[in-house]
Amino acid sequence: MQTSESLLTDSRTYGRPLILAVDVTGAPRGWISWQDAVACKASGRVDRELGEFLFTFYGGYSRLTGERSSLSISSILALRGRNPRGWEPQPPALNNSLLFQRDRHLCCYCGSQKRPELLTRDHVLPLSRGGRDHWKNVVTSCKPCNQKKGASTPERAGMMMRYVPYAPSLYEALILRNRRILIDQMDFLISLLPADSRLVV
Repeated sequence: MQTSESLLTDSRTYGRPLILAVDVTGAPRGWISWQDAVACKASGRVDRELGEFLFTFYGGYSRLTGERSSLSISSILALRGRNPRGWEPQPPALNNSLLFQRDRHLCCYCGSQKRPELLTRDHVLPLSRGGRDHWKNVVTSCKPCNQKKGASTPERAGMMMRYVPYAPSLYEALILRNRRILIDQMDFLISLLPADSRLVV
């Protein structure tokens, strides 16, 4: 387990980390704030600590001993009992940034990999034809391909799709929702993904 300094002085390196909360069986449940993690640790709700990174938080000084209080928490916590506020993971809201991450910045039609500013969200079944703005109806498309397809379906436009859109799984959603995920948290979640997940490098 690697030890960092207090979050108060370590923010330049780690920022304010989200802690990966798992249940007592080790199944991931969601991200919780460091404040909720500290509250869980102080109240005895932590069953065990699984992360490689240890964050130490410092409090005030004792009048009697002059010693400063401290509490350390791991980057991955197994919690017992009822779920804390913010525990239950929700499917990520659809936005272009997460969509491009899901599709690894690859155009669904020509297969080219491009920077985000050169990509667009394409509706497989266009909105004008009754399609929905939903994970299972959107793919990443480069701007030229999106313009070529227009308001047609891929079949009508004569454009073959190189992959099928899908709603991210629970574990994929956890990865997509945290832009500042730590290495040990990423390794833990990737180990739970199916081999065909697009998030597996």
